Amino acid sequence: MHDPQPPIGRQHAVSRSLLGSILAVTGIAVAGSALVVLGTAGVLAAVMAKTIVTPPSKRKDDTRVFAVDLAGGTLTLQRHRDSVLPGDYSFFFSGGTGHAKVGEITERTAGTVTRRIISVDYGDLAGARRGRFSGWLYTTPADLGLPWQAVAVPTDLGPAPAWLVPSTPDGPADHWAIQVHGRAVRREEGLRAVPVFCQAGYTSLLISYRNDGDAPASVDGCYGLGDTEWLDVEAAISFAVERGARSIVLMGWSMGGAIVLQALTRSTHAHLIIGVVLESPVIDWADVVAAQAIDRRLPRQIATGAVALMGSRRGQRLTGLGTPIDFGRLDFVARARDLNRSVLLLHSDDDGFVPATGSRRLAERRPDLVTFVSFTEARHTKLFNYDPVRWNGAIAAWLAEL
Repeated sequence: MHDPQPPIGRQHAVSRSLLGSILAVTGIAVAGSALVVLGTAGVLAAVMAKTIVTPPSKRKDDTRVFAVDLAGGTLTLQRHRDSVLPGDYSFFFSGGTGHAKVGEITERTAGTVTRRIISVDYGDLAGARRGRFSGWLYTTPADLGLPWQAVAVPTDLGPAPAWLVPSTPDGPADHWAIQVHGRAVRREEGLRAVPVFCQAGYTSLLISYRNDGDAPASVDGCYGLGDTEWLDVEAAISFAVERGARSIVLMGWSMGGAIVLQALTRSTHAHLIIGVVLESPVIDWADVVAAQAIDRRLPRQIATGAVALMGSRRGQRLTGLGTPIDFGRLDFVARARDLNRSVLLLHSDDDGFVPATGSRRLAERRPDLVTFVSFTEARHTKLFNYDPVRWNGAIAAWLAEL
């Protein structure tokens, strides 16, 4: 699971000089109580902007463990919107030192959910007290039972680790699929898609990109929300071409969707890209930031201010960004006519992090290119886990049409 804009949570202390900078950047010049109100809004906008572009150092355990019955093969967890989803999932516990796969729900109460333990891959589950629920399911290509190798993609920042999964034991085929993960996670996210692409004859390359914790960091150490990360997808496409790729499908998860759309429209190898798969994608960042503000009961103006800060040179000293983000270039509802390749778009209406509204609007504007497969209760990037038959079937059918 990943959150395009993690909760602001606790109060942040802000110095008078920082407040002055925020007011100057946002153009606020008022007096008295209005200054206090608008100053607070400016501070919250700055905090939100800084949080969005700053890669988290560590994933937090946000789910209590109430009971572990190894003999009976069950795990009882805190009940929340993700832990009650049907399907098979990952459960990372004890600060990421352990991992288990959980499946069928056997019991629910008002505050707990009990699930079958599929496997304990590492760590002491019996001693776990907290953990986090995830849609990853697989944590290494070895879990897939397919041949694979660790490779490094040369980028302008240095070698970026990647996994290469050939479509046949004889080696890579002409058709490649490049998997681009989302914000605050890593390339393990895309492992769920490898089998269906492999069955369709595609070699899979699961990449890392700047500031994700695996690839080299950029100078500013900040997310570009797709406006800079696409360069690492461009490098991955070059890597694939050098190894015989003649056609490429890009698949982006969450923020990876925004990255992929930038690569599609800015790559020098765009002629080799025959289609794009978008899973719970960011289509319009302004829409996502606004939804996150509303979810946290913040005024919409906070989101507007955050976007303005991330997109302006005057906001760079507050966000830490080396270059302002071009949100107009990232808005593919507005840029729908710039698309010229087939798109498979999968999104759930109850996503919870990235609203499906942008996906729906894009599909409505480009019905000639976009195949939209909607879910109702699969949450964010957990569509495969929720209904693997439908998810795999949609991708397989779309690939066959290509």
